[in-house]
Amino acid sequence: MTIGPTVSGKVSLARQMARSVLTLDIGDLGPEVIAKAKLCLLDFLSCAFEAGHHPWSRQAVAIARGGGNATIIGTSQLSSPADAAFANAVMGHGLVREDMHAASIAHHGVVIWPALLALSEQTPLHGTRLLAAAIIGYETGARIGRALLTSDLARLYRPTGLVTPPGAALAGSYALGLSEDQATSAIAIAANTSSGLNEWPHAGGSDMYFHPGFAASNAIKAVGLAAAGAFGSETILEGEAGLFAAYRRQAAPDRITLFPNGGCEIMAVYNKPVPACNFAQTAAQAALRVSHELASTEEISSVLIRAPDAAVRYPGCDSKGPYRNALQAKMSIPFSVAATLARGEIEDENYAALDDAEIIRLVSITELKADPAFTAAFPGKQGADVTVHLRDGRAIRHALPDVIAATPSDIRARFRAAAGRVLGEDRAHRLEQFVDNCDQLGNAGIIAAQCRLDATERTLRSAS
Repeated sequence: MTIGPTVSGKVSLARQMARSVLTLDIGDLGPEVIAKAKLCLLDFLSCAFEAGHHPWSRQAVAIARGGGNATIIGTSQLSSPADAAFANAVMGHGLVREDMHAASIAHHGVVIWPALLALSEQTPLHGTRLLAAAIIGYETGARIGRALLTSDLARLYRPTGLVTPPGAALAGSYALGLSEDQATSAIAIAANTSSGLNEWPHAGGSDMYFHPGFAASNAIKAVGLAAAGAFGSETILEGEAGLFAAYRRQAAPDRITLFPNGGCEIMAVYNKPVPACNFAQTAAQAALRVSHELASTEEISSVLIRAPDAAVRYPGCDSKGPYRNALQAKMSIPFSVAATLARGEIEDENYAALDDAEIIRLVSITELKADPAFTAAFPGKQGADVTVHLRDGRAIRHALPDVIAATPSDIRARFRAAAGRVLGEDRAHRLEQFVDNCDQLGNAGIIAAQCRLDATERTLRSAS
């Protein structure tokens, strides 16, 4: 039974979104959009393979129950779809290098891909349906995030935890061919799970890594409940106790349009070049250019960083230590800049030297300021300026109007290195081909299955 308009006579936001995409066809999307989705999938997989050995990844895998048929990436372990999605999302987030949508301050792919890959192993999905579902998921979460998020809200609540559950739920509903009523309920149930507190940058906790895991797992449960007949509160977004009232403390817009004028939010997603917070990316890139003109960091008497107000105000981004763990360093713009200046490169190893005396000295003489021009340009552009003052009175300055995203060749190189270490070069090559030819696959579940080790491979890889 289709419910249709609410008591007020208006069609709910959740139903509007569900209705607008359930008949979407991959042919309605341009080839550049489909190519971007494939690239985002490769990037997610490369992060998951590379972060599989980190403590938070091992912890997520450890609590996954056996007995299902969903793949946990880079392992021989099979689990339920919800548990596999949880573990895979945590691994995909484990480097802090996942793809980023600046306007919603959220990481959508690290929730959408784990959910859809797990579902693809339960119900045969054509590759075109998997890709279209993912694009819908990015679109939904990003459009909700644009309307919901403010910098004040993002200081308290994790945007990824707030906006990705409904997006992933609609993606899953589309993938499985749910009805309009079912998809509306899936969005509503998933929105009930929207959460994630931003205390972790202050306390040094690892909570952040698990936010996407909960979101992906809860989205799968929401889709399953809706498919089983559960009825969600379809005014969950705009209602008097809905998502906007609860978090933004303002009325929701009358409409959240998906794919307006043919635009796709996935095209506004960028793939991080630096394994650190989104807001540290551009400043680190500017610092790298400064480092090329330095004879020695001992010359430096002070450092000034200018960035958008949103970057300066995001939790942990202005931290000058002490740093209890690498995550706090990865969130800190001053640390990212100092480590880049000291090492002359931008690598994950920059965040391993938390007690490096020269890096800590540079952090201590660094000032981070909000810049009006960068603030006005954000989120369309994410600029930063790094000025280093030297003891002899000279200054070296480099400014970038926007972050320089990882290129397709960068992403493929990272994927080949990470997947090759875990799967071996031959299987990694086949996996890359499956992703590249995803729209030709009759059953996209082969992508997740190709990420799985058998028991013998796992033993050999552990021993090597």
